[in-house]
Amino acid sequence: MKREMKADIVILGGGTGGTAAALAAAASGKTVIMTEETLWIGGQLTSQAVPPDEHPWIEHFGCTRTYRRFRNGIRQYYRDHYPLTPAARNLPELNPGGGIVSRISHDPRVGLAVLEQMLAPYLHSGRLTILHRYRLQQAETEGDAVRSVTVRHLDTGDELVLEAPFFLDATELGDLLPLAGIEYVTGAESKAQTGEPHAIDGDPAPQDIQSFTYCFAVDYADGEEHLIDKPEMYAFWRQYQADFWPDRLLSLTGVRPATNEPVEYEIFPGYGGKFPLFQYRQILEPSHFDSSFGFRPISLINWPQNDYWLGSIIDVPEEEVARHLHQAKQLSLSLLYWLQTEAPRPDGGQGYPGLRLRRDVVGTEDGLAMAPYIRESRRIQAEFTVMEQHVATATRPDGAAEWFPDSVGVGCYRIDLHPSTGNRPYIDISSLPFQIPLGSLIPKRVKNVLAAGKNIGVTHITNGCYRLHPVEWNIGEAAGMCASFCLDRNLFPTDVRNHDETLSDFQQRLLSQGVELQWPKLRPV
Repeated sequence: MKREMKADIVILGGGTGGTAAALAAAASGKTVIMTEETLWIGGQLTSQAVPPDEHPWIEHFGCTRTYRRFRNGIRQYYRDHYPLTPAARNLPELNPGGGIVSRISHDPRVGLAVLEQMLAPYLHSGRLTILHRYRLQQAETEGDAVRSVTVRHLDTGDELVLEAPFFLDATELGDLLPLAGIEYVTGAESKAQTGEPHAIDGDPAPQDIQSFTYCFAVDYADGEEHLIDKPEMYAFWRQYQADFWPDRLLSLTGVRPATNEPVEYEIFPGYGGKFPLFQYRQILEPSHFDSSFGFRPISLINWPQNDYWLGSIIDVPEEEVARHLHQAKQLSLSLLYWLQTEAPRPDGGQGYPGLRLRRDVVGTEDGLAMAPYIRESRRIQAEFTVMEQHVATATRPDGAAEWFPDSVGVGCYRIDLHPSTGNRPYIDISSLPFQIPLGSLIPKRVKNVLAAGKNIGVTHITNGCYRLHPVEWNIGEAAGMCASFCLDRNLFPTDVRNHDETLSDFQQRLLSQGVELQWPKLRPV
């Protein structure tokens, strides 16, 4: 007999959005069960090993209070536990890794520690339960509501039935949607459907989905040798070249996302004046630390060269999912082997054998992140869908994104789509600082489910700016607070959105908890 567990709110998926949702719901006094397939909560911030992608104003505004607590907690963790130099310790905006991509680039293990600290009071009181290594298997529905879900432990096969008045889908791929019969879309919509300038011509393409990436961590010491075994698919990946790519994928030639014109990279900065890939997502800058400890520079490798676009892992047979995941891992390992053995050096030589795979940084035996970095999920058919016309700079002559009266947060990032399984290159266009409408979190029919991650009501195009770390956090936090608010008022989310006075009350609660609902006037990104 399957064991049953009950809570006020069940959150499926412990990634960035799920963790923020759990924190918000538990802080509001609700009992929460959160599932997570890996051993680490945090998703993009931890198990997927991706330093935060953030907007230019993140140090001052444009995120929720709890996300700022997380960012401040990262810096404080380094101050409390690392041998920082006096100069680094006194930097108010310390960037531990010195990475280009983020002002707070950090070791994923530090991110995990800070998230666990933030959740500790609710875990220790029993208000929050986290079920690690559990995957969603089944959903039971009654009319337009989900009544329970069944989850299975990935190692033991044990199954649990989880019951709650509200369910939040924070899985990386929107796994609850097909199991519960919740209407959703995948892939690329057509111009005829959305009218978006960058949507595809002709018919929609449900399997045209952005690439995903298995990230990994390396450090470097010149003169040492840390060669990995030659990957089994190295011969394939060494010669692979996409139709839209100017050279072999395993090369130092890529494309500029905004123009798809060729661009040349270098591995380390200071040699050829080109974009330095190692520094891009560097998470440890040795000059910040006491030299007697022997810290080496560490970088998380999420580069154009290990984006995987040869196939989708959404709504395809399990054996196909397994094949693509394996091939994506082989691509990342092949990239490392190529870097160690064949990458051209400025001195005319080949390879950087001093690059060392840091399995400890990502917590796995194979040295690859616990989970792939997923850029695009199933997306609910929502009460409201955000389209390119609402946020893209070129479509907004007044210089401001669409005003959403049901705003539950803000975000800002370029519309940044990576190469896709439809053999299409980057789409990278300017967007304006935007709001997150509550309607995009609410399925159009099912009453007691909210989207809490990248599965909200956006299109293939607008997913490109709503998928980043602080936005996903804000989405999850808003979903957790909305479910809690509904329990307090005996309402459903659609009732909150579609009743002016109730919506105002909810937005006041968001504001009181440090959720920003609008931007000052800002330039586009």
